[in-house]
Amino acid sequence: MSDFVLCIRNEGYSASLVVGKVYRRLPDPEAEAHGMIRIIDEDSEEPEGYLYPASMFIPVILPEEAPRVLR
Repeated sequence: MSDFVLCIRNEGYSASLVVGKVYRRLPDPEAEAHGMIRIIDEDSEEPEGYLYPASMFIPVILPEEAPRVLR
């Protein structure tokens, strides 16, 4: 999966996720095995990110310059 994902749904998480926003995905094979994804959400104070259902996101490929800015 890409290092970045686009939020396509935020039901139940409207305070933490913005539909249409790109988020940085953190690797978490155990979470992904359970259909979850770990991202840095609107509470960017948490460096380990939070878990959300993977179905709320789609992977995105960004131009070469974008990941440096978003990290």
